Amino acid sequence: MVIAPAHRAVDFAPRLEKLLREHRDDGLFRLEPDTVGIADPELMDAVLRARPANAEERPTFKPVLGRRVTRAESASLMQALGADVRAALKRPVEHPDLTGAWPAVPHDHLRRFVFGPETRRFRVLVDRRLELTPKLTWSAVAAGAALARPPAPDAELSTLARQVLAAETLAERRFRMYLYRRVAAPICFTVAALVTNAVWLGAPFDDDVPNEWVINEALRLLPPSWNILRVRSPEFAEVDARITPGDDVLLLPLLSHRSPRLWEAPAEFRPRRWAELDADRHPGYLPFGHVSERCWGRHLVLPLASRLLDVVRAEGLVPDPRRTRARVELDGLLELADVRMVSRRRRERR
Repeated sequence: MVIAPAHRAVDFAPRLEKLLREHRDDGLFRLEPDTVGIADPELMDAVLRARPANAEERPTFKPVLGRRVTRAESASLMQALGADVRAALKRPVEHPDLTGAWPAVPHDHLRRFVFGPETRRFRVLVDRRLELTPKLTWSAVAAGAALARPPAPDAELSTLARQVLAAETLAERRFRMYLYRRVAAPICFTVAALVTNAVWLGAPFDDDVPNEWVINEALRLLPPSWNILRVRSPEFAEVDARITPGDDVLLLPLLSHRSPRLWEAPAEFRPRRWAELDADRHPGYLPFGHVSERCWGRHLVLPLASRLLDVVRAEGLVPDPRRTRARVELDGLLELADVRMVSRRRRERR
């Protein structure tokens, strides 16, 4: 459990709670007969340096429809997404009404903020409901690809959407639309989860605490990507004899981010600690993966999260004081579910 201001608490799904309770101080331990968990910073570093991630271990750019996503294709997608994020961040800061159920509310706001008034076939690909089952995603991709038409010259489309519509065949368009989902949705998911977590853990924030510290500390206590999987490989047995050639390896920032050996008061939300710490070099701190293979979206997530925190602070957004507990489920992202946000400033204006 994590204790946040005003007695706000974080409850974890049973399997996560068990990990924290039984293995927080363990460096290497057996999770399953064929899976080893690692939270020791030096071992994590050694395993991640032992070999680069393979195609199946790249969450965003895993093979699609049996087709491998090349480095050139992934780079092109990220360049397009980066152009859309940079264009959005150049616009003047607005103060939309973001009260309501988080992370759903900021997710929808971010979709509009980054990608603008896309056509419905693209908007649906960023919808949170597609996470319910892969069949929904495939249906949305197939329908969108079949109905897509070349855009009008003056159409308001993101750079990412225009890249999809430039495909010359239905198969290529379907492939690109699926990748649109793979890069557009995670940006919204990750930033919405990160800022939801930060607000629950620490709002209202002191004026002299910069967004960077708030974000770093939220990423420490509730890293959206809380584990890194490496499938069995002979290189890992050479790193440590306790890892057999048949073992998959699960690296756990969830644990290393809370180790008493690495952090003072590890369960407390203390953004001021980052005045003295280096987020790129602190042992065991891997919110965006290892230095050898940083998450593709790091330089997009951080400025978007900071912009969203600007709105949070300007509008005085805080969790509804009537609720004192929030839960983290065992999903892909480590995010607090259904946190109701209210605005102190909007209430004062009334």
